[in-house]
Amino acid sequence: MKHVTSTWGVLALIALKPGTIRFNALRRKLNGVSERMLAQTLQQLESDGLVKRQSYPVVPPHVEYTLTDLGREAADRVEALANWIDDHLPVLLAYRDNQDSR
Repeated sequence: MKHVTSTWGVLALIALKPGTIRFNALRRKLNGVSERMLAQTLQQLESDGLVKRQSYPVVPPHVEYTLTDLGREAADRVEALANWIDDHLPVLLAYRDNQDSR
């Protein structure tokens, strides 16, 4: 699923792991994401059953996002991969440098 493995999809899933969060707080956690891109990403994750959106009928609008059970499982898995990449990044980059110099 490209939504789960997209850059913003992965980061949104990981950012939602601690619990329910409002849209603007999530946007601040995902430094660099535009409002439009985050909204699109969350809509896609919601349509895939990974994120639950709760809207409250108040002014100003109050919308919260949380992971579903399936979303928590996906977040655990993509976080494990992200951690593995982070742990092995120097080795991966060194290998790439060696390949580029050939």
